[in-house]
Amino acid sequence: MHAHERLADRLRAARNEGRPALVAFLTAGYPDPARFIEHLDAVCAHADAVEIGVPFTDPMADGMTIQRASQGALANGVSLRWILDRLGERHDPDATPLLLMSYLNPLLAYGYEALAARAAAVGVCAFIVPDLPLEESAPFTAAVERAGTGLVQMVTPATPPERARRLCEASRGFVYAVTVTGITGGGGALPAGLAEYLERLRGVSPLPVCAGFGIREAAQVRAVGAHADGVIVGSALVEALERGDDPAAFLQGLLA
Repeated sequence: MHAHERLADRLRAARNEGRPALVAFLTAGYPDPARFIEHLDAVCAHADAVEIGVPFTDPMADGMTIQRASQGALANGVSLRWILDRLGERHDPDATPLLLMSYLNPLLAYGYEALAARAAAVGVCAFIVPDLPLEESAPFTAAVERAGTGLVQMVTPATPPERARRLCEASRGFVYAVTVTGITGGGGALPAGLAEYLERLRGVSPLPVCAGFGIREAAQVRAVGAHADGVIVGSALVEALERGDDPAAFLQGLLA
């Protein structure tokens, strides 16, 4: 079984249990690089998959929380190579599926083939690259799929139906349904028409559809989870770690 298939199966299993899968995001090495693996293990114990953010100087799809986290992690020397080395030190890298969320420049600098091999070896199942459009993704996709991992494609409410179908077909692991036309970390009411948008995606996607951006609390998890196979929670978890809160308790609260 390829690693990206293991990720998809884990998300489907959650839905088969009658609940939305929970994909949790944390910025690697933030707020404390020395506690990265501790935090990751705590999150892995309560999430169905974990998205690890590679800090970047200009995270254009992210709001203030993840921008702040990226700046803090970079200031503490966190890099893509550092992340992969720390993951390689874990005792049980296959327990919970891991994803790397990175903008393209760090991946180019590392080298696609070397990155694909190293990431697969340390338990990474898939990648999310917000600034890599489908039309330019073939070289990266080929490299990671040779290693058994894959590229998760992102769809937004503004994506035309035919393009959404193509993105769903090209995705691996799951399809990332962005809930808003904007950046991460928002709050407040979920947008009108969200249920219909998610149901349309599920109708054309061969993979689980997981929704993210602006999901911060249990009521939103329930509302979105009624129409998606999983939910992605990022900025709210990063803020909990900033406050020194227990990440396990925070994630348990989301599924209450």
